[in-house]
Amino acid sequence: MSLTVSDVAAAGAAWVWMPDDAEVVEDPEFTFLRLPDYCPFDLSVVSFTPTRPVDQAVDALMARARAFGPPVLDWQVLLGAPEGLEAELSARGGKVKIVLEILAADLGDGAPELRPPAVDVELRWATDVTTALDGLTIEAAGFRGELPPAERIEAVAAKNAETVPAGHGGLLVAYVDGEPVGTGGVSVVDGVARLTGGVTAEPWRGRGVYRAVLGARLNYGAAHGATMALVKANPATSGPILHKSGFTSFGPEPVYAIPLHEDRP
Repeated sequence: MSLTVSDVAAAGAAWVWMPDDAEVVEDPEFTFLRLPDYCPFDLSVVSFTPTRPVDQAVDALMARARAFGPPVLDWQVLLGAPEGLEAELSARGGKVKIVLEILAADLGDGAPELRPPAVDVELRWATDVTTALDGLTIEAAGFRGELPPAERIEAVAAKNAETVPAGHGGLLVAYVDGEPVGTGGVSVVDGVARLTGGVTAEPWRGRGVYRAVLGARLNYGAAHGATMALVKANPATSGPILHKSGFTSFGPEPVYAIPLHEDRP
């Protein structure tokens, strides 16, 4: 299997991140989320498929978003987004807060063999509350979010207990000498292993922990029918590791922060 830009763009567009406890606002042309309080941002656009001029569709989305009250809307411009979208967001005062990189790896012949870590890493799926708490604590620290409430952690563990053995994925946590040191998620959907939330606790970075979690997720995806692995990565952190692990970059996906208190100039 040879991955093409259109393959990866389609897989990326189909990947809509919707936490179970988010409020979903859906329209035929767009979907955005009002996220729970423990997330580091309030409103996030997850799909945009306009059927009219881009400026009019952006106006409609922002009008809906303003009704929720937060001052800023986060909007990730996906690979294959409508032409002129970035110019429209900039015209409304949007500033790029981060540029993510969409990367993919071919799993058609199985997962690549990665170099082992420099430390002895134990990997556990977060199918119980203690492991889920460990993983979500590392994730919150790594991405500057807050720890979810107890009921959310319990829900993550319960969901993982069902989805991991069923081949649909879950949250993986890495330990060294019993100490939680890294985490990362994977979900297998329509033959694509979607990788999320890969992060290593700061004192343990540079020792191969991220690579160990990555390799386990790729092996899991390949074992459960995935022929592509997909990740939207920070090119300054996980990007170099992914490139060395068989991933190819298919382009940037900038995330804009757009003020909602001001109308377009």
